[in-house]
Amino acid sequence: MTNNNPSNLNQPKMNDTKSNQQNFIAIAATIGIILLAVIGWLAYSNITKANKLEQTVYELEESSNLREELDIQYNQALADLESQKTASEELNAIIDQQIEEIESQKNRISSLLTSKGKLNKARVEIENLKAQASGFMAQIDELKADNELLAGENAQLSEEKNMLTSDLQNKVDENDMLNQAKSQLVNEKEALTSKVNLASIIKMKQVKVEGMKIKNSGKASVTNRAKQVDKVKVCFTTLDNDVVSAGTERFFIRLINPLGETLAIEDMGSGVILNKATGEEIRFTQYEEVDYTNEEANSCLYWQPTNLAFMAGSYTVEIYNKGYLAGMGSFSLK
Repeated sequence: MTNNNPSNLNQPKMNDTKSNQQNFIAIAATIGIILLAVIGWLAYSNITKANKLEQTVYELEESSNLREELDIQYNQALADLESQKTASEELNAIIDQQIEEIESQKNRISSLLTSKGKLNKARVEIENLKAQASGFMAQIDELKADNELLAGENAQLSEEKNMLTSDLQNKVDENDMLNQAKSQLVNEKEALTSKVNLASIIKMKQVKVEGMKIKNSGKASVTNRAKQVDKVKVCFTTLDNDVVSAGTERFFIRLINPLGETLAIEDMGSGVILNKATGEEIRFTQYEEVDYTNEEANSCLYWQPTNLAFMAGSYTVEIYNKGYLAGMGSFSLK
């Protein structure tokens, strides 16, 4: 028999309602927890941002204050250094160098003030700037004191110098008189020496020059054809000179080609001598040392250059002794 009691029919409905209420409460609690977490995170984030913003504002204010202090210290140091300049170029150069160093330090500090997190280092550098400026001022004061001391010493030295200058002028006047007498003696000596040198020249009576061709047999024969000349033979006869003592005499020979050029090869003894008659340096081809006995004597030398082609035309030969022309000769090649 079926029980149709109303209370039994409503029992499932009441259970469903209660279950729905419990589910809603659980969902609401979960949502509440999530909202609380979100609110907490937002609160923490806002607090962090606020702290960062506050720190940024503080750093900007501190940077501005430090920059103002830096400008004050720099301008003061600059004004102090500029006021120390004087007429001394040496001192002014030192001050200009110090100003450059102060400016360089200021630029370094300015760079620190624009870099985040370097304000503490900038403070330290500003203090260093102040100390550096003070040190420069002390250095300048010391230099000025030294300059004043030197100025006093220089004044004393200047007075002593004037006294010495007066004494020196007297000595100079005396020396001028002595030098004039000495100069006169030197001129007389040079004139006498020149006469002696000219008198001691060993002159030539005859200078003979010939072109020589070397045959296959090794013997040489005279030729006047330029293409056949292998070497040049120079013979000269010295005259007697009683002024000259017997001994070795050196004679310098110049072979001058048709173009006016001195034939010279350093590896074969060529070089340069002073022509005492003109004061000019001239090249010579070769020199010959002769055992001079104050009598007429004939001497010959041979100049045999390698890889040198003689040209056709008239050649001149000059022979020098003791820097003076002692004899001349000539020859021609076809």
